[in-house]
Amino acid sequence: MLEKLDSYERKILQVLQADASLSTAAVAEAVGLSASPCWRRIDRLERDGFIKRRVAILDRKKLGLNAQVFAQVKLNAHGRAHLDEFASAIRDFPEVLECHVLMGTMDFMLRVVAADIEAYERFFFEKLSTLPGVNEINSIVALSEIKSTTALPV
Repeated sequence: MLEKLDSYERKILQVLQADASLSTAAVAEAVGLSASPCWRRIDRLERDGFIKRRVAILDRKKLGLNAQVFAQVKLNAHGRAHLDEFASAIRDFPEVLECHVLMGTMDFMLRVVAADIEAYERFFFEKLSTLPGVNEINSIVALSEIKSTTALPV
């Protein structure tokens, strides 16, 4: 799909990843186009699904979400029959920012945020560990963040 993009469209994506709040005129200036062709390219990138949505990225610590935990979840053999139920429940937990299906000894990797370790403990015991089929959960507490980005290499 990347080969469908020309150099202007790649530049547009880079600029919007850095600041999606820019006006079309500002994006056009940054990539070397006039506003109308730039707007048409942005519109096409949105219609074709290259741009999923435009969001504000919040500072979790300023919002009091000081704990970030990576939870590896393994389902038992019987639990695998309830994958859809597990996935649906995970989607409903606002504490879970990401959930990935894994190959290997664990089935899922979750990125979870909470106010503190005690709040994560409540989430662990009251929500995550009560899901049907959950056999094992390994929680890994992140001490600090070296790199965190939403920008993809375009």
